[in-house]
This record gives sequence, structure tokens and C-alpha cells, in this order.
Amino acid sequence: MAKIWKNGIAQALTDGTKAANALSVYVSGSDVYAAGYEYAATEAVAKVWKNGVAQNLTDGSKTAAANAIYVSGGNVYAAGYEDAGTKTVAKVWKNTTPQILTDGSKSATANSVYVSGSDVYAVGYESGVTSVAKIWKNGFAQSITDGSKNATANSVYVFGSDVYVAGYENNGSTYVAKVWKNGQAQILTDGSKSANASAVFIK
Repeated sequence: MAKIWKNGIAQALTDGTKAANALSVYVSGSDVYAAGYEYAATEAVAKVWKNGVAQNLTDGSKTAAANAIYVSGGNVYAAGYEDAGTKTVAKVWKNTTPQILTDGSKSATANSVYVSGSDVYAVGYESGVTSVAKIWKNGFAQSITDGSKNATANSVYVFGSDVYVAGYENNGSTYVAKVWKNGQAQILTDGSKSANASAVFIK
């Protein structure tokens, strides 16, 4: 069952008859939003819940999930992916309308979304020979890593004119947690053990 906990008290978003998961939560005023997925037959449907009421982002014909949610100016943005046959396509949905971020030639997913003014940022990865950490600004892609080693971007936060991204990159033997500020990497761990930066927040 997909659930939200408020101050330790659980609210079920699904009835438990199908596998489901809530992956992200956002509060705007008195409204509580969550994003995730619920299975319908054999495929997962990307979903957004507002105050516990579900809205489908996909039709269930292909597996999909919403990994993150952000609310700005009354608009609800969700980031995730949808299966496109042999590959997954990274997407951002604005009020259930999808924007396709990748062309389907490589598997990709969007893990986080952030809105700053009129600009919509998403981060994730695109896989070829290796996984390349990516940022999309208004749908236009920029590689955060050079593709020589596997990497993923998990979270994005914009503070003023600076764009911060949290994630990880392989060093050849382990994964190293990193934060990128405007594309410049800051290494958080020494590489002796695998690590991952899952979220970033600036205050």
C-alpha cells in the first residue's frame, strides 16, 4: 500500500488490492501531494495523489512511475519515466500533461523536479554504455558527467541563480556521493565505501 505519514500517523493512499508505492511528497498550503505508482493488471501506472485522491498520469498500457513531485503557481509537476518498449523514457508531467525529455534510444528516468520562476528543472540519468547523470532545464538536456563512469542525479534544488544537484558517480570500484553546483562537482565521500547523495536542500 502507498502511504503518507503525518507526525507518525499513517494515511493510506491505496487499498492494498494492488502493489503501490508513494515515492515523493510535497505540501502546498493545506494541500498534501504525493507521487508514485500503482499497478493495474501487469503494468504500473504513474500517479499523483492530492489529499489522498488519486489522479493517473499514464493509462496503464506501459509501466511508468512518478518519482518526484513539486507544486508551483497552482501547477503540479511530477518527474519520472514511462516504458517505451525496450527502453524507458524520462518525463515530466505538468498537470497530467507529459513532456518527453529523452528520445527513447537509451533508457532514462527523471528522479527529481524543481520549479524556479518560469523554469522547470529535472534531473536523472540516461543510460548508454554507462549511465550519465543529466539535468534538463525546460526540456533541454545537459550532461552533468562525461559518461566515462556510471553516474546518477537524484535531486535538484535551485537557490537564486545557482543549481545544486545531488547524486553519485562510480570511481571504478565503488560509488562516490557528490553534489554538483552549476555543474562543478563536490566529492562528499572518499570512495572507500559505496555512497549515494539522495537529496539536497539550500537555505
